[in-house]
Amino acid sequence: MAGSAPGVHLEVAEVLRRHGDAFRSAHAGHLGRVERRVMGAIVACRTAALGGHVEACDNCGVARVAYNSCRNRHCPKCQGAARAQWLAARQAELLPVPYFHAVFTLPAPVGAIAFQNKAAVYAILFAASAEAMTTLAANPRRLGAQIGVVAVLHTWGQTLTHHPHVHCVVPGGGLSPDGTRWIAGRPNFFLAVRPLAKLFRRLFLERLQKAYDAGTLNFLGDLLDLANPASFGALVEDMRGIDWVVYAKKPFGGPAQALAYLGRYTHRVAIANSRLAAIEDDHVAFAWKDYRQNGACKIMKLAPDEFIRRFLLHTLPDGFHRIRHFGFMANGCRAAKLALCRSALLERIKCAGTATDETTASQANVGPSACPECGGVMRIIATLLRAADRGHPNGSPFRCDTS
Repeated sequence: MAGSAPGVHLEVAEVLRRHGDAFRSAHAGHLGRVERRVMGAIVACRTAALGGHVEACDNCGVARVAYNSCRNRHCPKCQGAARAQWLAARQAELLPVPYFHAVFTLPAPVGAIAFQNKAAVYAILFAASAEAMTTLAANPRRLGAQIGVVAVLHTWGQTLTHHPHVHCVVPGGGLSPDGTRWIAGRPNFFLAVRPLAKLFRRLFLERLQKAYDAGTLNFLGDLLDLANPASFGALVEDMRGIDWVVYAKKPFGGPAQALAYLGRYTHRVAIANSRLAAIEDDHVAFAWKDYRQNGACKIMKLAPDEFIRRFLLHTLPDGFHRIRHFGFMANGCRAAKLALCRSALLERIKCAGTATDETTASQANVGPSACPECGGVMRIIATLLRAADRGHPNGSPFRCDTS
């Protein structure tokens, strides 16, 4: 009755400990290497299996054991430190301008193809959404500027179903074609959504067709008929005839708000431990927001097997980057282009005679942990070996820190 006791901290790891073996047995022929590794990492995370260390307070001497994290990007417990480090690195890249948020979503039939071809189709989703924004923004009748984009892939909906979409955070303006001026966008408007959606649809379907023609897409089960070129062509035509969901949210106030937003989205996993409401023998219950009813908070109960299945829908292929940069934020030119942006913005501010926006985000705190008793600094005094490394004759799990 894990969910009935008040104050009990529920975790996805506990679901996998209690029901993971049954799930592996039931899906032995269909469970891939990535999914198996994710399950194992989450179960082992912050347990003796991964080793750890003993730390003691400099001030009061209280000691505690801290086990190592698995650092798997799908683990709900491992994203805090990764998020802090990533945001600290991004802080210097923020510009003193408003930021906008756009979301590009795949229709369900294309999402089904994406699930069976994750690396190929998710990459197309990134490329098509970024090109749609940069192309439309470069049009002199629109903004007439080169923009920068930070894009984050999410593949889940509130009920853990497969729902691939990208969240894009974009500065409100861009560099002139010659790179000498900053062209500011309208205060509460980024790009017209309807032409953006149409361009995104065209670019995506063109790339999807090229991938199909190159033989890089695979079709299994219910999608097996799409291996027939006529069937695939008919699907593409159907997708051209429907509206694709693209929407833009209200702009952020400035760089600090944009950074706070990115912190909520960049390292999010399919479901946070905080959403779990109960873990029982016959079901797992979790909170979800029903956006069709104005975001009403509801509780969903799933059989453990179905909960694990849905959670694993969102594992990503090895080496796949779920955060990508485009335009003047692209990795190959980011430093140089950001320098041009800052120079152009400074010149614009001088010409306008206005003060600069000195709002900055706070530096992420990734230093030593604080003592739970007195608030002092906790220092590592011993290292705990991983279970796999405990082969010493004396059987001791400790390695003393003599530094």
